[in-house]
Amino acid sequence: MPKLSERMLSLRKEKGILQKIIAMEINISLREYQRYEYGQREPTASTIVALAKFYGVSADYLLGLTDNPNPKD
Repeated sequence: MPKLSERMLSLRKEKGILQKIIAMEINISLREYQRYEYGQREPTASTIVALAKFYGVSADYLLGLTDNPNPKD
């Protein structure tokens, strides 16, 4: 899922947040988060939902199914 990892990296840098902070907030290990962001592993559906909520975007946006990050627009 290259689009997912690209979006995760972009959103994290845009917000200026460390990987370990996000990992703690969504209750996964730092290494697990890094694997998702580096495109080495694919997250579960529940992790994608947690990431979408954390970043304030839709799951569709994270997955690259839409370029609109706001699901209500």
